[in-house]
Order: sequence, then C-alpha cells, then structure tokens
Amino acid sequence: MTTDLENAKTLLSENNYTCVLCKGEKVITSTKRGVKPLVEQVDSAENLNGFSAADKIVGKAAAFLYVLLDVKEVYAEVLSRAGAEIFANYKIACEYGKLTEQIINRNGDGICPMEETVKDISEPKEGLAALKRRMTG
Repeated sequence: MTTDLENAKTLLSENNYTCVLCKGEKVITSTKRGVKPLVEQVDSAENLNGFSAADKIVGKAAAFLYVLLDVKEVYAEVLSRAGAEIFANYKIACEYGKLTEQIINRNGDGICPMEETVKDISEPKEGLAALKRRMTG
C-alpha cells in the first residue's frame, strides 16, 4: 500500500467523507453520496492520473468512473465483484474491507440503481454516458 492510499484511507475513516483522492500534497474530498462526486470529477477534466482513492462503496458504476479518472489504486470499504473485475481488467490495484456480490440500494430492498444502469455495459465511457442519463432523467 502506498503512502497516498494510506492517507486516503485515514481521511476516509476519520472524517465524514464518502470518497477521498490523494497524490502527494494534493487531496480531494467529498461528502456527496453515490457516484455524483466521481461524475463531477470526470466532468472537471482535472488530471488525476496516479492518484490513490478511498471510497465507502464501489460497484461497477464507480469502478468505471475511477478508470476514467485514471487513478492508480482504490480502497473500498465495500467492493462489488463486478467492481473488482473492472479494476482487474484495467490494472488498477484495489483493496477492500468487504467484498460483496452486488451493491444494494439505499432502501436495502434491491440492487443500486446506478449498478442496474451499467450492468450490461462493458466500456467506461459508455457507462459514464448511461449514468449521466440516469442522473438527469
């Protein structure tokens, strides 16, 4: 584990953040829920190549966004198998607290709507477009 990933994990666990991105002195944090902060980062076009990320929940949707952000490694408190596969396919190192079959919605009674949106998609850019449609729809 790199120092950047350790820093990101510490900030995530000690604060009320939902995701943290670190590279050296540069730290980006968010308290927004779901994939929204990641979509906003992708849209910002800020170069996050080589950043390390720590996140509360990462499924396939968030994994696609981390690929587009070009991070080098991700720690997820909860990681879905589909998310882990995306990281493996794109050679992004990942660690997790708990591996799960799927990400559940906030009501706890079904699959996360963002996961449902990307379940049949295999390309990150296509996933981003589908997520944006879902978020604005």
